[in-house]
Amino acid sequence: MDNDMIVTSCEPEQAFAPVVPTVPVVPTAPVVPTAPVAPARPARPARPADVGGAAARAENAPPQQRTARHDLPGLFDRQLGIPGFGPQAQERLSRATVLVAGIGGLGGAAATYLAAAGVGRLVLVHPGVLEEPDLNRQTLMRPEWIGRSRVACAEQTLRAHHPGVEIVGYDRELADLPELGQLVAAADVVVDARHNFPDRYRLNDLCVATGTPAVIAAMNATEGNVLVVEPGTPCLRCVFSEGDPTWEPLGFTVLGAVSGLAGCLAAMESIKIIARFGEPASGRLLQYDLWDMDFRSMRVRSDPTCPSCARARARRQPEEPR
Repeated sequence: MDNDMIVTSCEPEQAFAPVVPTVPVVPTAPVVPTAPVAPARPARPARPADVGGAAARAENAPPQQRTARHDLPGLFDRQLGIPGFGPQAQERLSRATVLVAGIGGLGGAAATYLAAAGVGRLVLVHPGVLEEPDLNRQTLMRPEWIGRSRVACAEQTLRAHHPGVEIVGYDRELADLPELGQLVAAADVVVDARHNFPDRYRLNDLCVATGTPAVIAAMNATEGNVLVVEPGTPCLRCVFSEGDPTWEPLGFTVLGAVSGLAGCLAAMESIKIIARFGEPASGRLLQYDLWDMDFRSMRVRSDPTCPSCARARARRQPEEPR
């Protein structure tokens, strides 16, 4: 359902927790198309010149990245048959790079389905080792790997299942990754699956500065949230403006299916952006609670004083003639 509710900000402790509307939520009647027609998607605003994504890479992908896919000619048949998708969309995916920050239950699910869809290159960033409580939701991991680098475990599983995808891993904190800005600029989409505001704001600001689309996803207990940010649309700071730089992870409880759903939604939004397929949820905050299967989509509004995207918008606006 689609509610025309405007969200402008949330406190950090409430960030990515469901917002209860002050007016009753009235579901709209489902629209049943007479034929499966995929609407044409308007072009995104141009990214700054000479930065990242598929445009910055060679016309043809290296042969070693494609060998396994050539051995499985029917690998993508089920998605190639979707109206409005087709070979062109698949080719865009094969040339794309997605940066996934956070390889837990959410980021791992996103990475899994991005690889399965045929994204050519995944860059995974996650610090630390696999621990026993991680196993209730992290499908890229195995019990015998406890104590190993989590990003190395994810790389091993993804390479085994999807040998045609290039996987690059960084076992580092975002703050300790000097090349983070370059990685963001070189990505076609950034999936933010981090669990604290300093990391989320760091990624948000880099995405805004480089014009890189971001899919920001989070979950807690039975609740999940997804925010899609493309150039010219409200960014994370517009929606959650009061992040506390000293905020620490709260040790969120979660069921694996909840984080898996958030990861699948993040993967789907990333696929739509890259493949120019369907209509990405830019400018909207999707919230769900699987406790009672409550789903809601809310419009969000740009903050004219946003320290991140307001400056970017000002730089993009042409000067008025004198």
